[in-house]
Amino acid sequence: MSKIKTDICVIGGGSGGLSVAAGAVQMGARVVLIEGHKMGGDCLNYGCVPSKALLSQAKAVKARGGPARAADFSAAMAHVKATIATIAPHDSVERFEGLGVQVIQGFARFTSADTVEVDGVAITARRFVIATGSRAFVPPIKGLEDVPYMTNETLFEQSECPSHLLIIGAGPIGLEMAQAHRRLGARVTVIEGAAALGRDDPDAARVVLEQLRGEGIEIVEQAQVEQVSGRAGAIEVQVKGGTIFVGTHLLVAVGRAPNVERLDLDKAGIRHTKAGVTVDARLRSSNRRVHAIGDVAGQGQFTHLAGYHAGVIIRSMLFGLPAKARHDHIPHVTFTEPELAHIGLTEQAARKQYGGQVSIHKIGYDQIDRAQAEGATTGFIKLMAVRGRPVGVTIVGAQAGELIAPYALAIANNLKLSAIAGTVFPYPTLAEIGKRAAGAYFSPKLFDSINVKRFVRMVQRWLP
Repeated sequence: MSKIKTDICVIGGGSGGLSVAAGAVQMGARVVLIEGHKMGGDCLNYGCVPSKALLSQAKAVKARGGPARAADFSAAMAHVKATIATIAPHDSVERFEGLGVQVIQGFARFTSADTVEVDGVAITARRFVIATGSRAFVPPIKGLEDVPYMTNETLFEQSECPSHLLIIGAGPIGLEMAQAHRRLGARVTVIEGAAALGRDDPDAARVVLEQLRGEGIEIVEQAQVEQVSGRAGAIEVQVKGGTIFVGTHLLVAVGRAPNVERLDLDKAGIRHTKAGVTVDARLRSSNRRVHAIGDVAGQGQFTHLAGYHAGVIIRSMLFGLPAKARHDHIPHVTFTEPELAHIGLTEQAARKQYGGQVSIHKIGYDQIDRAQAEGATTGFIKLMAVRGRPVGVTIVGAQAGELIAPYALAIANNLKLSAIAGTVFPYPTLAEIGKRAAGAYFSPKLFDSINVKRFVRMVQRWLP
């Protein structure tokens, strides 16, 4: 068995792992990167990139008007593949080897507290980073293993549009793909055991669901799936109570599971649960040599979170700084149309935590001139503020994922709302909605205050 000694061994070539490897090697560390499947991970190959590429094509078909054509779906899938191919070189083995990273392709497993093995190669390192990500969770539904079904890992292999797509799960992935397939010509039924978009603000979720239902998507909530049966082209999904939904294709989109099974974590003394590797605030596992980041760390499942985690542990591993991760400033977006973006506390959580100290400010898109000009008046921003600072923001509407950015900046850097209210935004832009919300916090303090009015009258008497 050949042996390698290195400073940092990164296990997983997805967003987080690649960020660590690139940053560490360019700052002088010796780095080994191990990837068992495709460079770029789930985000590039099966997640963020292909799903947004498909949504963009579906949006174009809707904007064109008229019914979708058979060629639209094949063109959309071609665009998905072209998008992945364009981005892939940035995440490739060749690029990282060019940076000085030693890339090993294969599945790693720990053999001791400071060593992993990959296909007959033993790698000993001062520090390890587990960045193996997650995969689609397949629930133990009776009969599911006996019928053909798709997850996000196989969805983009389709060459023809499904006639009737059944989707189990009404979270972000399920609803994004529901809208994309509906606009590309499929009939779509979404089956959810609880509430659709149940982790989001109910008012904002309602806006999205009304739009999707208006486009002809059937969304069935509080319907627990009990059994699946049938064959390709004729699949039946039975829910509690006996109702049966029949379709031609099935997509399972009920959540994610961390990729830990192959790692033999116990041999390295690394504690883990069903949620992933157990880590502290510095993203260290129970084995202090080993950090875990991204989906596998059980702190959230977003590509941008993995990138943030990478920055935290680089400061720790390379510079010895006591860097800690926080998660109150991590935004998330559902990329349906309208989009739904959120950061910080929801209204319900803010009221529970702060009680009467929190104030809620809601501004509709219909109050923004640019939204009126573009006919994009559906939606709103909801700001939760405490003592002059934002503690949570929900935006539902056109470009919500872009409009959340100023509040991500504010919450990450503990800025006051006055920083946003005092910023000059170009007119007319949708971004004005964020400033309007910040202004709504100050309006009562200025316009409804008797003391302010008295002071202004006094000043007016004395000013020359």
